[in-house]
Amino acid sequence: MDTTTGSRNTARQRAHHSKGVNLTLATLASVVCFWAWTSIAPLGIRYSDAMNLSSAQTSVLVAMPVLVGSIGRIPVGVLTDRFGGRLLFTLVLLASVPALVLVAIAGTLNAYVFLVAAALLLGVAGTVFAVGIPFVSHWYPPSRRGFATGVFGAGMGGTALSAFFTPRLVEWFGYVPTHLILVVLLVVVAAVVWLFMAEAPGFRASTDPFLPKLTAAARLSVTWQMSFLYALVFGGFVAFSTYLPTYLRQIYEFDLTAAGTRTAGFAVAAVILRPVGGILADRIGPKPVVIGSLAAVTVLAWLVNLRPDGEIPAGLTFVAMASALGLGAGGVFAWIGRNAPAANVGAVSGIVSAAGGLGGYFPPLVMGATYNAAENSYAIGLLLLAGTALIALGFTILFVKDKTLVTTDQ
Repeated sequence: MDTTTGSRNTARQRAHHSKGVNLTLATLASVVCFWAWTSIAPLGIRYSDAMNLSSAQTSVLVAMPVLVGSIGRIPVGVLTDRFGGRLLFTLVLLASVPALVLVAIAGTLNAYVFLVAAALLLGVAGTVFAVGIPFVSHWYPPSRRGFATGVFGAGMGGTALSAFFTPRLVEWFGYVPTHLILVVLLVVVAAVVWLFMAEAPGFRASTDPFLPKLTAAARLSVTWQMSFLYALVFGGFVAFSTYLPTYLRQIYEFDLTAAGTRTAGFAVAAVILRPVGGILADRIGPKPVVIGSLAAVTVLAWLVNLRPDGEIPAGLTFVAMASALGLGAGGVFAWIGRNAPAANVGAVSGIVSAAGGLGGYFPPLVMGATYNAAENSYAIGLLLLAGTALIALGFTILFVKDKTLVTTDQ
């Protein structure tokens, strides 16, 4: 008994002094939460067929988790400043469990309204991002925060796992067992986080009241500048990840598993490029990284609209789009880590993360609403994305300053 306790304490002590251990644990928690958060989208085709849903109804269903996952990031970011990442990571992981169980029940009953309500609750898993950004930012000095937030941001790779494995697990084990596997995974990771994660030595719990804290963050120009940019780059990633299985089925006639596999490839490309964006931002500054990302998104959205024919041309176009979005997301959050005051990183991250999530909430609804069944075309939605990216590009070049407000290590 004493030996076990001693070993556990030794592991905890190592965690207290290790940036790498805590960054790894935070990324692991993010991966699992992102998997749970996006577990409905890969099964969108299944739900659509089983309940005879229209394109608009399917869009509403796959977008629901994004709504709560977006809005919830604002209070969760502030709570992270107050209570620390260890507690908030654990709570978010465990709070996702009952929501996932309800999704399994609703999907079994083929009850659309019940499923939409359960999907809304599942959005709690998406708030994990607002926990991780301030947590890892406290572990690293400003000059390395692009790297840290980029690596943590790669936790959105849970989207790739969801797209690839969720339909396969349903095929191998069944619908309900698949959700129970995710439940077990959430609980196990929550236990690991609680036992081995630690706050950074420089972390100081904020005791400021919620509303003044949020108001102070809202007064910072960096908050709204980054919110706009992140709504586009991360929102674009979320929107493509959630709606791509439906898009690939309707435009390219892929089945559930084939569409999920290609969506996983899209997500992997974004995941790989996100830390690259953060590292490049540390070296050359965030502004060139974000400008390059937005320019690429503008061109690629137009190319996707042309519906490139053939596996390789279409695949390369979508992978390039994912890479550009991942690069931009890494650059934007590196900007926050450099420019946001240390005491407000959680609140700023919460607002910006919420904007990013909301940026992913509306496009699937727009895609479903503007789908031209007669021509089997999503041209309006894709051209709106290209136009918005072009506006964001001009905004970044002309109005967003590339400066560092935080220059001292913590």
